Amino acid sequence: MRPEVEHYNMEITWYGHSCFRMIERGMAAIVTDPFDSDAVGFEPLKLRADIVTVSHDAPGHNFISAVKGTSHQIDNPGEYEIGGVFITGVQTDANGKKAVEKPRNTLYVFDFDGVTVAHLGDLRQVPTQGEVEALGTVNVVLVPVGGGNGLNAAKAAEVISLIEPDIVIPMHYGHENSKVTLDPLSKFLKEMGLAAPETVPSLKVTRSSLPSETKVIVLDLAGS
Repeated sequence: MRPEVEHYNMEITWYGHSCFRMIERGMAAIVTDPFDSDAVGFEPLKLRADIVTVSHDAPGHNFISAVKGTSHQIDNPGEYEIGGVFITGVQTDANGKKAVEKPRNTLYVFDFDGVTVAHLGDLRQVPTQGEVEALGTVNVVLVPVGGGNGLNAAKAAEVISLIEPDIVIPMHYGHENSKVTLDPLSKFLKEMGLAAPETVPSLKVTRSSLPSETKVIVLDLAGS
């Protein structure tokens, strides 16, 4: 029986708002929800990736021209396999009486050889049981926490309890470099009962490094 070989670290870096870059050696590089800095603030993006995903059609999430070298753009639900990464898109927020008034949101789950990352986009309501089941097992969740058009702190905490991820990375919250009015990160941390969460420049994760209990990790803004 062959011993299990530890894979290279999958790395997640935050560039502001809901934009992350995910890479693992030998696999496609992915950028999520690239933003127009004129609309939302932060430094203009200068990124390269094979794949760009867009959760919904808004300047803070769909500025794909800011990412160079892209061969695949994904902005719809479905299942994809590109460059060794399995991607599942799940549509949310299209149900209820006000469905017509709500922009469609697509969640994405990225499977990097057994390490799964869910990007919740601008999810604005607690997902249904069916939507949660469609996500499958989630190791790392990138969750909006600052309100506005996304989840507020209390709803974000509720979603986390439903998904039961290993690692939680907050996004889409008030920041000194942002032009968008959102609740501060501190409100979410208080909701989660955290005074001093772990903060890192980027998250490097393997299956064996996942914590035994759900852990909140705050990413520093890249380049700051």
